[in-house]
Amino acid sequence: MMATSATEEFRTARDFLLRHREDYATAYEGFVWPRPERFNWALEWFDVIAEGNDRTALHIVEEDGSETRASFAEMSARSNRVANWLRAQGVRAGDRIVVMLGNQVELWETMLAAMKLRAVVIPATPLLGPADLRDRIERGRARHVLVRSEDTGKFAEVPGDYTRISIGGDGVNWLGYEHSARESEVFEPDGATLAHDTLMLYFTSGTTARPKLVEHTHTSYPVGHLATMYWIGLKPGDVHLNISSPGWAKHAWSNLFAPWNAGATVFIHNYTRFDAGRLMAEMDRHGVTSFCAPPTVWRMLIQSDLSRLATPPREVVAAGEPLNPEVIEAVRRAWGVTIRDGFGQTETAVQVSNSPGQPLKEGSMGRPSPGYAVTLVDPVTGRPDAEEGEICLDLSTHPVGLMTGYHGDPDKTAEAMAGGYYRTGDIGTRDEDGYIHYVGRADDVFKASDYKISPFELESALLEHEAVAEAAVVPAPDPLRLAVPKAYVVLAEGFEPDAETARALFAHSRAVLAPYKRVRRIEFAELPKTVSGKIRRVELRRLTAEGSATGPEFTEGDLA
Repeated sequence: MMATSATEEFRTARDFLLRHREDYATAYEGFVWPRPERFNWALEWFDVIAEGNDRTALHIVEEDGSETRASFAEMSARSNRVANWLRAQGVRAGDRIVVMLGNQVELWETMLAAMKLRAVVIPATPLLGPADLRDRIERGRARHVLVRSEDTGKFAEVPGDYTRISIGGDGVNWLGYEHSARESEVFEPDGATLAHDTLMLYFTSGTTARPKLVEHTHTSYPVGHLATMYWIGLKPGDVHLNISSPGWAKHAWSNLFAPWNAGATVFIHNYTRFDAGRLMAEMDRHGVTSFCAPPTVWRMLIQSDLSRLATPPREVVAAGEPLNPEVIEAVRRAWGVTIRDGFGQTETAVQVSNSPGQPLKEGSMGRPSPGYAVTLVDPVTGRPDAEEGEICLDLSTHPVGLMTGYHGDPDKTAEAMAGGYYRTGDIGTRDEDGYIHYVGRADDVFKASDYKISPFELESALLEHEAVAEAAVVPAPDPLRLAVPKAYVVLAEGFEPDAETARALFAHSRAVLAPYKRVRRIEFAELPKTVSGKIRRVELRRLTAEGSATGPEFTEGDLA
């Protein structure tokens, strides 16, 4: 296989993190990013570790119990065949290809094949409709699309001269992916891959505005996710389960780069409706050693009997949104392990995390990941190293795991990189030990009676009550206080959206929160979310400002 000096540089950095996986101080101080001039992760890392390697690289269990397994060696050969076939269909270096597949083996084959061809992948979730797909085709300037056969109809409304490929193509309008199986297992690259060549264009989830187009290179994600491997605590031979939808950055984080950087197995359990008992049974049956899930899944899990999992994973982590302390405690009591939060974005790998072996602080995101110089910039004065401020990356250290910029939008890129810092748009506080605590999105933090309110803190307090399954807090206009906290609440099973439940939640709010923070209004309603599952607080703020209610609403004073 194609082992190079870049391979060895990558291996040295990776092995250093594995060697110090529970020694944060040494890992942070001693880690040095690999910075090769040329690097193709699929050819110079995956294929190298795959040669003669019969260990399972990918294991997929379907809802009906059927399974697919592929070894590292098989995935290398299969992706070579796909790369050769795609090349025969006209896919060239630099071509953009929309990949809209579910958790199926063809997704991983295609990702590796596209890297080998130096094509640019635009990941897309199958949940997207024609309008979203048109945006991706047009702004992404896609020349090819590769989708499931059941999704081909969506493209009838998406104009453009692009190659149409589907799993189970009809042979007339859509090319059949299955023909790739006839191609040679030997792949010859047609040129060198430069480290700064574009690899991925990610459309963000668009919680507050039109999705941005995030550009990543052949190093920013493949190499950048060495930090993610370190945060999760992955080791060679692990069986890693990450619950994430294809098309979103977290899927590449923890279902592609981080586990295969470590030489671990990617384990997938496909389901149409979440079933906590079935999930835990599959985790037990297949020996899952590390588990990552978004807060929504963790909140659903703790409403079930966690003791049904006989052998809990060694490592459990959460990402996507901050995890509430009561969820962490429930899992700790049941499984004897502590969920470790991590903070990152589509634009980066994990920037701040609780890695294995670090002393954990309640409610903290942890400390900066190896390779990242994180500072808090005062949003008013612009001064770095503030005790509270916007979480930023010092660009003078050139963190490898950072995007090139927002593709096609130099103004947004300049705004995000202003003053020598990459600005995340998230507010945090730093304590005397260097731990960072999440406050909220800069757009979400608001003032009530001239006091600063963190929605996350209030949401965490509400989630301590057994009646609350999910909550989102936004400012509601108030003639006296300017704004008061209003909570949108999704109730747990067995509770009614009535005055009695609201009265109990107001009483709970008064008991656990300072008077200026307590929730003053409650509406029982479903939470609007992006297709990636993040709460659209901007939509809730709009509804609140307009006085629009979608469910039963109660005011604290009216129930006193």
